[in-house]
Amino acid sequence: MQLSVIILNYNVRYFLEQCVLSVQKALEGIEGEIIVVDNFSVDGSCEMMRHCFPNVKLIENKANLGFPKGNNIGVAQAKGKHICILNPDTVVAEDTFKKVLDFAASKPDLGIVGCKLIDGTGNFLPECKRGIPTPWVAFTKIFGLYKLFPKSSLFNKYYAQHLSENQTGKVDILVGAFMIMERDLYLEVGGFDENCFMYSDDIDLSYLVLKSGKSNYYFHETSVIHYKGESTVRDGTYMKRFREAMQFFYKKHFGGSFVFDVFMRIGAFAFSLLKKSQQKQVVYTVDEYVLFSSDESLKNKLENQLQKKVIRLADIDENALFSRANSSEKHKEILLDNGSFSFKKIIAFLQKNKNRGYTFKIIPEASSFMIGSNSSNDRGQIIEIE
Repeated sequence: MQLSVIILNYNVRYFLEQCVLSVQKALEGIEGEIIVVDNFSVDGSCEMMRHCFPNVKLIENKANLGFPKGNNIGVAQAKGKHICILNPDTVVAEDTFKKVLDFAASKPDLGIVGCKLIDGTGNFLPECKRGIPTPWVAFTKIFGLYKLFPKSSLFNKYYAQHLSENQTGKVDILVGAFMIMERDLYLEVGGFDENCFMYSDDIDLSYLVLKSGKSNYYFHETSVIHYKGESTVRDGTYMKRFREAMQFFYKKHFGGSFVFDVFMRIGAFAFSLLKKSQQKQVVYTVDEYVLFSSDESLKNKLENQLQKKVIRLADIDENALFSRANSSEKHKEILLDNGSFSFKKIIAFLQKNKNRGYTFKIIPEASSFMIGSNSSNDRGQIIEIE
């Protein structure tokens, strides 16, 4: 078998449904499997999987075992030569896996390969390529020096700014939302370290692969949506686990003096406060909806339910651009019907129309909801279609 896709889920039922649908489409023509590991969700995720995707392997844990252990459980049952660690709040294009696997086959020194990640508004997520967060690199991140000197190799390592978002090349660290590597290599380096509940696990795995003599690559020729704000609520528990995760990584790989430890505690605390401050629900009052669909009945259904005017446009291509919205204009939300258009076209549309003052929702094929988020820190929004 060529590829096993491991999706670890925890209480994101609607995002999971869209993710698995996109993965199924992307695995067409590839000998592959999907393994969903559920960490004791209470939102009906498992019931949805059994109803909508009865042929997908579902592992139901009886407790929230954390990100490392949950993924290790999935990999232990995987049969593919390659594995893909994939977050449930992602959407892959129909040709994502084929492109990444072809790239992987061309790199004999391949460790892990990641790809371009965008948020629900089409904006690039810089954390999909990073450097090793040594004390100095962490310092440049915490105090924003990477923004002031983006072209300086002394300051730009945290987000691997030696590569632009549209350049493929070697990087040190990749994000656990999307990682592809050989299963044997994953097992050789020990997989995700279960002593870390979450947050620094992808840094640790990437670093272990580098230490094994392999190279990690950022691959820019396919894009995946990551509604990353949905993954975690930035509450007190988050702050505690984030500090513990950073301290875990530094202690494991760098050790350090008392002064170093104090600095990292302060830095991790400051960074977690920043993350918490960024977590916000971005809510707009929608005045008008624009539906890209070939389904006239869907337009009528939405218009009746939403009690708003819905403009239906039948075409969606990469040249279908809107003019930049004026702040005084009525707010429009763009609805993208996956029953009419591929995820690849939808992803391209988001990227082409980012930062134009609109918000976006996707209606997954054969589903009864629309889903999206209004910023990279937004927890996401779901509207059920009646």
